[in-house]
Amino acid sequence: MSGVSARPLQDCPAWEQDTATARRPTSTSRARPGWAASAYVGEGGTPYYALVTIDRLLPLALFTLAFVVVVIAVAGWKGVRGLIGLGVAGAIFFGFMLPALATGRPAVAVALVGGSAIMFAVLYLAHGISMRTTSAFVGTLVSLLATAGLGALGVWAARLSGLSTDETIALAGQSEGLSFTALLTCSLVIAGLGVLNDTTITQASAVWELRAAGPHLSRWDLFTAGMRIGRDHIASTIYTIVFAYAGAALSTLVLLSLYSQPLDLLLSTEPFAEEIVRTLGSGIGLVLSVPLTTGVAALTVGSAVAAASASATPRRAKPAHDHDHG
Repeated sequence: MSGVSARPLQDCPAWEQDTATARRPTSTSRARPGWAASAYVGEGGTPYYALVTIDRLLPLALFTLAFVVVVIAVAGWKGVRGLIGLGVAGAIFFGFMLPALATGRPAVAVALVGGSAIMFAVLYLAHGISMRTTSAFVGTLVSLLATAGLGALGVWAARLSGLSTDETIALAGQSEGLSFTALLTCSLVIAGLGVLNDTTITQASAVWELRAAGPHLSRWDLFTAGMRIGRDHIASTIYTIVFAYAGAALSTLVLLSLYSQPLDLLLSTEPFAEEIVRTLGSGIGLVLSVPLTTGVAALTVGSAVAAASASATPRRAKPAHDHDHG
């Protein structure tokens, strides 16, 4: 049997014991190739089998390989550094944030600490150590605080419980002392990390390029020019975050729309309201990151050079040519 591991029934989790006990052992119990199954040894050595899931490791590995190849082929060494940063971010998420949340640590604090560590690793590994990267990092930190505050306010004002899915309800039965409203705010902060990183580093780079192109510009001129670029960025980025949330919750949204309820009642249901608060909270934090990062970058970029300094060197006087005519 492909992908089968045998162990005593009493050593299995309770839900797997129930699955195994409910199945009658038959001579036809087999797993197809590509299926991941478990074999349990019951009393008297009687085998029990339970299908756990389909083995999807091969296609997942191929998609991962394709992703890595495309990133490196297009972005070169920056892509390599970005992938390393992604690996570090994954280690922080799975090694610190998930265990901390599972043990009942304050979810918002975990999101802020873990999110800051992820952004530090991602920004400096991908873009190098410089004042440009530091200004993007500072703008990201302030934006994270704003997003967390807005998210907590939205969850409180909408009186969301954070228990809108089967997974959260199951988690409530397994975890004691876990605040699901705080967990909802935490998810809001984490979901906005990627697009926030993109926005802040773009704004910081724009200000630095503006300084290189216009060394005579004042800091206020740099800020206003950077904001013109940022407004274009905002106009396109808000679609990204809205449709990302809509796509992630598409099944839930379609199911709720089939209930044929009035729109005001439908929007007030917890799954709909939760997605709206999550989308708008992250969206407001994203929009605020543009002036915040642009302001930090304008203050930390090199000082202006007076336009007159370029022509400060006196020109050589042309030698006079006296022509005698006569």
